[in-house]
Amino acid sequence: MSVSGPGTSTSGATPFVEIGRSDWAALAPTTPMTLDESDVVRLRGLGDPLDLDEVRQVYVPLSRLLNLYASNARSLHRATSGFLGERAATTPFVIGVAGSVAVGKSTVSRLLRELLRRWEDTPRVELVTTDGFLLPNRELERRGLMQRKGFPESYDQRALLRFITNVKSGMPEVRAPFYSHLSYDIVPDAEIVVNAPDILIVEGLNVLQPPRGRSLAVSDMFDFSIFVDARTSDIERWYEERFLRLQKGAFTNPRSYFRRYADMSEAEARTRAREIWNTINGPNLLENVRPTRSRARLVLKKDHDHSVGEVLLRKI
Repeated sequence: MSVSGPGTSTSGATPFVEIGRSDWAALAPTTPMTLDESDVVRLRGLGDPLDLDEVRQVYVPLSRLLNLYASNARSLHRATSGFLGERAATTPFVIGVAGSVAVGKSTVSRLLRELLRRWEDTPRVELVTTDGFLLPNRELERRGLMQRKGFPESYDQRALLRFITNVKSGMPEVRAPFYSHLSYDIVPDAEIVVNAPDILIVEGLNVLQPPRGRSLAVSDMFDFSIFVDARTSDIERWYEERFLRLQKGAFTNPRSYFRRYADMSEAEARTRAREIWNTINGPNLLENVRPTRSRARLVLKKDHDHSVGEVLLRKI
């Protein structure tokens, strides 16, 4: 186990402890494995070769750590309420998961939801992605932002902050817009309903953005935050491979926003994927997403094969 951190040398001061995969796996040897092979197949994303060994070695210990943090948060809440002479209801524990397009943060989020649901004291775990808070395509087009979809300015940040604040404040029912990846747009009159969960996981590209001016940031509402990281060259390759799989799968649906890509040759599809990466996803990663890595409580560092090789945990 060594000390290091995002963007720092191992010889310099850093707020992170760097933990190799084998050392990390050894931190929770008695934590039970509650998922089976069929669960893993159902949860992993397109092109993500997640297997039971990785779940056991990386994500089971992470679920144990998150359970400890959530339990301690409830204890602190009870102690604070007693100090104030109040009987305030426990509020949800909120986890933010950030990272690039194609890095696997959606798989991480789904996996953590399933693992955390299996802890006796947190049976109600909800997952919301920030895609639902993208501005509708019509509004993005009006503002000239369609080519910057996924950049911070393409989201309704106020609505997202209001949603998380309402959940965190203990409201019994909070609603979020629904985003369709098929139509690549917000679906009118469709909503996601969150009913006072024990834990809320919020997944998105820019959830760790710092506050602007004197306003609150979404990350101010998080009790714990995770950044899924990898080399830029690896993420770009994963994005291209995923694009090719989608081209042969979801893009063939006549109702898909990307139907026009379905009939491309493989060479044409690769060229188009690289163009999208070089003009949208790559710049967004370098300008907006990766700079928020150091704000995370924990960083999952992936190797070239999509497996997690190291875990960086912020010192307390």
